[in-house]
Amino acid sequence: MKLTQKLICAALVSAFAVSAGAAVVPAGVKLAAKQELTRNNGSEPESLDPALAESVGANNIARDLFEGLTANDADGRIVPGVAESWKQTDPTTWVFKLRKNAMWSNGTPVTADDFVYGWQRFLDPKTASPYASTYGIFIQNGLAITEGKKAPSELGIKALDKYTLEIKTEGPVGFMADLVSNTQLGPVNKAAIEKFGKDWTKPGNLVGNGAFVLKDWQVNSKIILEKSPKYWDAKTVVLKKVTYLPVEDGNTDVKLFQSGENDWVYQLPPGTYDQLKSQYPKDIRNAPMLGLRYYSYNNTDPLFKDIRVRKALSMVIDRDILAAKVTADGQVPTYGVVVKGTAGADVTAYDWAKWPMAKRVEEARKLLAQAGVKPGTKVKFAYNTSEYHKKMAIFAASEWKTKLGLDTEMENMEFKVLLKKRHDGDFQIARNGWVADYNDVTTFLTLVQCDSDQNDNKNCNKKGDELIKQASSQLDPAKRKVLMTQAAKIIMDDYPMLPLLQYTVPRLVKSYVGGYSQKNSMDRFRNKDLYIIQH
Repeated sequence: MKLTQKLICAALVSAFAVSAGAAVVPAGVKLAAKQELTRNNGSEPESLDPALAESVGANNIARDLFEGLTANDADGRIVPGVAESWKQTDPTTWVFKLRKNAMWSNGTPVTADDFVYGWQRFLDPKTASPYASTYGIFIQNGLAITEGKKAPSELGIKALDKYTLEIKTEGPVGFMADLVSNTQLGPVNKAAIEKFGKDWTKPGNLVGNGAFVLKDWQVNSKIILEKSPKYWDAKTVVLKKVTYLPVEDGNTDVKLFQSGENDWVYQLPPGTYDQLKSQYPKDIRNAPMLGLRYYSYNNTDPLFKDIRVRKALSMVIDRDILAAKVTADGQVPTYGVVVKGTAGADVTAYDWAKWPMAKRVEEARKLLAQAGVKPGTKVKFAYNTSEYHKKMAIFAASEWKTKLGLDTEMENMEFKVLLKKRHDGDFQIARNGWVADYNDVTTFLTLVQCDSDQNDNKNCNKKGDELIKQASSQLDPAKRKVLMTQAAKIIMDDYPMLPLLQYTVPRLVKSYVGGYSQKNSMDRFRNKDLYIIQH
């Protein structure tokens, strides 16, 4: 919801509520007797604690185990979750009415106090959530709490009664309903956490409020979820059991699909899309999404402190060849932090993106010479185990070698190790990627803002940050958009990162998996929306 000065009075008194959505089985479709799904999740989750879940894979599972105030349906639209309705009562106040039949998996009711506890715990520095400042900036006193300057009890969230929640924001947040669909801003069960401590997310200990419960977790093998009988909307949940696999290698993923051990390939290996589309025309799925593939530069590293080095390495990557020949699965070349389809800002690109490659190489070589970087200089590149990321990295290394004379030392590691290295600043260049948490430009700008938990580049452009701050206080969406676009351009002109491609989601999903929508640009698929067709 976006507000303008003229419309604000009307908006303040209007409430919002829509159908909550669930598995919709079309008339005439016969369901399989066995309602079980196996889907690859791309990696082993770093945590099932919603406050600590950072990767796409971990959040996929968290959305099954927990439910926030709102949620995304199969098409990616915002629908009610624990909240039945919500309204904005003034520019910085939102009120959510909770459903009275929402329950924890242990049978106790979910109340407004569970959200207050969950949010305060999430932003408490003691929890050390990698998402704390990302979302905390929007909530009154949120950032001050993450920085240890204020107590969690001072957060702008309050239970007005057992089923009414009031949220105070730092400035106007028109996309609040999108924001609170993320389980980091959901409830957690205080009793379970206090009883089990760090072990509260283990099978048998985890108390969630989602459509599924955690049955088994075999590290680096599988995670098994079962339908929760206590979930408020259990009657519409069709699947009885879901098995998540942590397979990182795309070729192994496809082989499991071909052998019938996997119903859902996480992502096709690069260069295989056309062949597999021809081989499995009924199972191929591909759709654009709000996501950015990029490489992080460590802006604090002695070599990459120099903007000329960062710019040169970006200039010589031929993104058109990368998209057409290397990944070859419909992804779009991009030159900024904001991708096409993002609300709240225009897409920006560098002027040199339109230059002939020869001119780009010539300029890049001059920049390196001016920076004192000689041919033969070694750069270290960190990426997580995946044929996809490896092929992209080999291409980038080849571009830097043939065009600039730089040697790339590639470091391959597990995803959890890469996450830690990026956050610790223990790298020179690192593979990175971001899928929007909600559809607003701020979800991408968090990657390049000063002091953001998600800023692995360790850059800080104070002028850009100030523009973001000005934009965040704007009620006029047109003015806000102009300021956000300016901020994105100014920050990216500093070359803090190397943007490459806008994600698509090329995968194989068995044709008997019902409820899979290719309209879902967030790539968020709750298992409560899926079902198995008789086959």
